[in-house]
Amino acid sequence: MMSKILVSACLMGHAVRYDGRAKPLVHPAIERWMQEGLIVTICPEMSAGMPVPRPPAEIGDAADGEDVLAGAARVVELTGGDVTEEFLRAAENAVRLAVDSGCRYALLIDGSPSCGSGFIYDGSFSGNRRTGNGVTAAALKRAGIEVFSDREIDRLIERIGVNGTAAGDAGGR
Repeated sequence: MMSKILVSACLMGHAVRYDGRAKPLVHPAIERWMQEGLIVTICPEMSAGMPVPRPPAEIGDAADGEDVLAGAARVVELTGGDVTEEFLRAAENAVRLAVDSGCRYALLIDGSPSCGSGFIYDGSFSGNRRTGNGVTAAALKRAGIEVFSDREIDRLIERIGVNGTAAGDAGGR
């Protein structure tokens, strides 16, 4: 049996991003995984009670999600509000859902201070990107979930493999 895949709700067409929009990822694999019942959808921020729309947020001081998990960095909104606790709760919710649902993989929207896994923004709200993980992506990785950005869907497909299990995967969790 193939492991399930935790997917950012905005990639599934849900208007849950900070700006009230979706960012749907259209790919034949998504359709197939949906038909096979393998997709588990979450917006970590909404799971923590954050509204839509909401002010843009970034991890401050050019830090990343690992720093936030370690208590060494904060997540702040453009308006100055500190939303670190909400982002930590969001990450905890995502990890719990992934583990409870049998997800071995996650496909997350890149750039987000929560879901970013290839890049995040540098905390200056100037549009500058840096390599790093958001809080949820970092927490999922810590929990042993393999995280892929939306730009890496082909790599996820390769990892999962033709028969539905990755090399060395004895059927998932």
